[in-house]
Amino acid sequence: MTKIPLTILNGFLGAGKTTLLNSLMTQAADDAFRLAAIVNDMSELDVDGVLVANNERAGAGRKNIVSISGVNISSRAGLARLEQAFDQLLRDARPAHIVLETSGSSHPLPLILFLQRHARIRLTGFLSLVDALLLAHDFADGAAVSEQLRDNLRGQRRGMVNLLAGQIMYASRLILSKSDRLPPARIGKIAAAIHPLNPWVDIIASQWGNLRLADVVNLPDYDFHRVARLSEELLDEVTRQNDGAAHQPAWNIGSRVIRDARPFHPQRLWQVCHRFLGRGIHRSKGFFWLASRDDMALLWNQSAGSISLGVVSYWKAAVLNDMSNHLTVEERAILRRQLANYPARFGDRRCELTVIGQQNELDGFVDALHGCFCREDEIARWQRGETFSDPWPRSVVRVG
Repeated sequence: MTKIPLTILNGFLGAGKTTLLNSLMTQAADDAFRLAAIVNDMSELDVDGVLVANNERAGAGRKNIVSISGVNISSRAGLARLEQAFDQLLRDARPAHIVLETSGSSHPLPLILFLQRHARIRLTGFLSLVDALLLAHDFADGAAVSEQLRDNLRGQRRGMVNLLAGQIMYASRLILSKSDRLPPARIGKIAAAIHPLNPWVDIIASQWGNLRLADVVNLPDYDFHRVARLSEELLDEVTRQNDGAAHQPAWNIGSRVIRDARPFHPQRLWQVCHRFLGRGIHRSKGFFWLASRDDMALLWNQSAGSISLGVVSYWKAAVLNDMSNHLTVEERAILRRQLANYPARFGDRRCELTVIGQQNELDGFVDALHGCFCREDEIARWQRGETFSDPWPRSVVRVG
């Protein structure tokens, strides 16, 4: 039986794995290459899976994308879900190649052991994306990763740096993402600092997922022998972290989900983000709306201390209420039928965010975000068409 090759996109939270996966899926559509994807999100709110599936040139109607959400894929429950995903893709998509995007909280070791003797899947590339900005700002241009790892090992402590170092050490290729946001000399300094953790592999600087599909799918088979001793040394530690229930926080990293139909007050949201980000909130992402931009379905995309907004689409309720868009009577009737399933107050507008970070930091940030939703008097102002102070950039990226 011919084994299907698999490439893993691993890396810490917010390193750019979904951006790269979207690029690869689009390139495969252009080349008519049968590429399938599995997307893992530790949160039940599967934002990354939605973004990849909404790639019109890649996922729609092709049955070539499977999402695994609400579970750490390195746990026993996550690996069982991964086996089910393989079953589904091999049956429905019959891919020539599979790309697995792991959650940023996933340690490589359980995946390596799972795939080493898999009967149907052959592991080729193990790409670890490393956020150059994260290393520059939080780890002394990468030098502190090795230092903190040694301190943790001596003190028998486990923490975020253990996970980050593991993701680097198991890679068959290291990708320094967000390289466009630092000068070349600093990128070189970061690469030199982390290379001793994995001296056998190349380090590539990348921006916006600009890797060629051919360079990814043609990587050689993974060298399991190279990491055999490392796996023996880490087995007990990683097993303790990942062997519990599917929702057990690994590496002291947890997640929260926020769901609310109300809009955010743009000024309060701006103030909260500037107060909290960079303090143990590794990643937050999702879809939301602002009282000042009630027509736009916005993508919230935060990694460490940086945050960006993107336009996913326009809310159906806003499109229906806009009398200048020249919709036909039939088109308006279709929109009304679609909106009938939503509450009348805001239509399909809603906020759905997942927040990922250190357990002891999460609740403070989440509570502060809840305080950013518009109060009843502010909603009444919005309904009257009053304006709101909005410090967010007016220029946003179009997503999808």
